[in-house]
Amino acid sequence: MLIPIRCFTCGNLIADKFNEYLERVKSGDKPKIVLDEFGIKRYCCRRMLLTSVETIQQIIPFHEAIQRRHQEVQSELT
Repeated sequence: MLIPIRCFTCGNLIADKFNEYLERVKSGDKPKIVLDEFGIKRYCCRRMLLTSVETIQQIIPFHEAIQRRHQEVQSELT
């Protein structure tokens, strides 16, 4: 997963908290409570954790489709 290491706005380190944040939210804890327990008070840092998504899982199908198409074109040319 590609997550930001630091907050884009203030530079606070957030990557070390991300995995535990995801685990706790998936287990049913409210994001607000988890962020409060981590001591993340700034809204810019909270935004970074709340809005991060796994973009790599969305990109992989497109990359695989491009690779397949490239192979098809190469096989037609030879």
